[in-house]
Amino acid sequence: MTHPDVESPRWDEASRLDALKRYGVLDTPPETSFDDIAKLAARICDAPMAAVSLVDTQRQWFKAEVGLGVSETPRSQSFCAYAMLGEEAMVVTDAERDSRFADNALVTGPPHIRFYAGHPLKTPDGVSLGALCVLDDKPRPEGLTELQTLALKTLADQVMNQLELRRALLDRDTSQRTARLAMEASAYVGAWDWDIVEDKVVADERFARMYGVDPVAAQAGAPIEMFTANVHPDDVERVREEIDRAMSGDGVFLCEYRLIANGVERWVLVRGQTYFDANGDAARLPGIAVDITDRRRIETDLAETARALSESEARFRVLADAMPQMVWSTLPDGFHDYYNARWYEFTGVPLGSTDGEGWNDMFHADDRDRAWSVWRRSLETGEPYEIEYRLRHHSGVYRWTLGRAVAVRDEAGEITRWFGTLTDIDELKRLEQGRELVSQELSHRIKNIFAVVTALVALSARQYPEAKAFSASLRTRIAALARAHEFVRPHTETSKTTIGATTLHSFLSDLFKAYADETGAPRVVIEGDDAVFDDQAATSVALLFHELATNAAKYGALSEKGGLVSLRTARNEDRFVLTWTETGGPPIQNPPARTGFGSSLATLSVQGQLGGRLEREWRPEGLKIIVDLPATALSRRRAAHDLRN
Repeated sequence: MTHPDVESPRWDEASRLDALKRYGVLDTPPETSFDDIAKLAARICDAPMAAVSLVDTQRQWFKAEVGLGVSETPRSQSFCAYAMLGEEAMVVTDAERDSRFADNALVTGPPHIRFYAGHPLKTPDGVSLGALCVLDDKPRPEGLTELQTLALKTLADQVMNQLELRRALLDRDTSQRTARLAMEASAYVGAWDWDIVEDKVVADERFARMYGVDPVAAQAGAPIEMFTANVHPDDVERVREEIDRAMSGDGVFLCEYRLIANGVERWVLVRGQTYFDANGDAARLPGIAVDITDRRRIETDLAETARALSESEARFRVLADAMPQMVWSTLPDGFHDYYNARWYEFTGVPLGSTDGEGWNDMFHADDRDRAWSVWRRSLETGEPYEIEYRLRHHSGVYRWTLGRAVAVRDEAGEITRWFGTLTDIDELKRLEQGRELVSQELSHRIKNIFAVVTALVALSARQYPEAKAFSASLRTRIAALARAHEFVRPHTETSKTTIGATTLHSFLSDLFKAYADETGAPRVVIEGDDAVFDDQAATSVALLFHELATNAAKYGALSEKGGLVSLRTARNEDRFVLTWTETGGPPIQNPPARTGFGSSLATLSVQGQLGGRLEREWRPEGLKIIVDLPATALSRRRAAHDLRN
């Protein structure tokens, strides 16, 4: 049989169980007051069985019982679980004829219940906890008499009175225990009551021990001098003045002072209130004391910390003002609240005028959005801030500066402040621009030389028609070298190579066109994985493969007709491997006795500039070279771009 869910417009099952738990009665030992009620109910109702039943989640538990012989039964067998749903007593005259209980194990088996009468046990809020019931193993068609019904209700009320008394005592004990634990956990010292007329101070044990007074004497009453004897000598006069003021003024005694008892120094905060007699004379002064030693220690530590911070800040400002760079600082959200003296010397702005976001107006208009974008990204990610921009000088001109900043974090990793510097790099920038102009001019002249040489070859070919084929081949080689030079030469902002503008295969194909055969077919065959290629790696790669191709043309596979070179490129996770294999050239008897300048230069380009490894295998059929590079070595611009984004 499954017991139905308890439903009521005034409570639900969860609140009912919470209410039952607050009485703290479940599984407690038998108590005479409850046992007597159960016995009296059985006697008045002339029933062999009776119980004070409390309905729990899965069981009904008997606080008292007569004739049942058990302390609990499953809730699914409980008559009281039904009885507690009503407002008045529930009576079952014959359980075998009641569809709710006919199959109940307590009816079909021991104790063979046939008759049941139970009155609900309800809290003052109307929440049902169970029932006071009487039971019989014989049916009672007549039910209960009017007197028995009234007695059952009265006794049920007495059960609830006993439970309410139990809860009140439990709440009192809990409150007292909580208060005691709170006092023990707090800095509370104790209380006293000073009879001023009799000069007798009655104090509790904690107060007495704190003041170095025997607790027994303090409980009986001791002169005030016994308590003030252990006040710190430096505080005695002040304590006496406060006592006199409390006895003659508004009656309030409030004082912080030190005690020395048993060799231990403690700070206490004492508060009391003077009571005056009919003549206006001080009669009594009760009060309490609180131990504030830890608080005073913290206040002292804080004062020392504040002084140390003040000294540290002063030293920082002196150091910052002595630096040649401009120094600034912001709050975690980027609000600028500090600049050193160099900033104001450089900019000439009034003190404090660039606090907050006022500093943004100091940038060149063309640099403002870029500077803000980089700064916002650092604020969002916590990454270091670094940028070059033009800053307005006090002379009115804009000078190039290098800005850097790093975040200061606490132990939890949260940013507490940003510190940054600005360095005037205008002169360095102008020198760099001058070098770029010179480099570009030289590159331009070299490019013109390629054009002049090509023109001279073409002019000579027209004078000597028999050299026409030779002239065409030579012009092709010169053009290939010119295209390679165009890629690696220095560029301006408008002419520079963009990120990923070309690939390694296309660059090398241009470079190797100078070594094609008479029909224009390539003699250096490139295959495998291609890679994005930029100008930062171009010089090193061009130098490496120009040296390899030149040596092959002089001594290796390209020195003989029909000789070929296979260049295999392969990406392997974070590595990029290039394999140069020569075939069809002169057989190799032994490795060279010495390393030439060109070979040393090729090795230096790979190891020093590209950060890779170069291995040579001098095989009889031809030279094999393996170049193992980091995958990012061929496109440093793109790698840096991806890292920033």
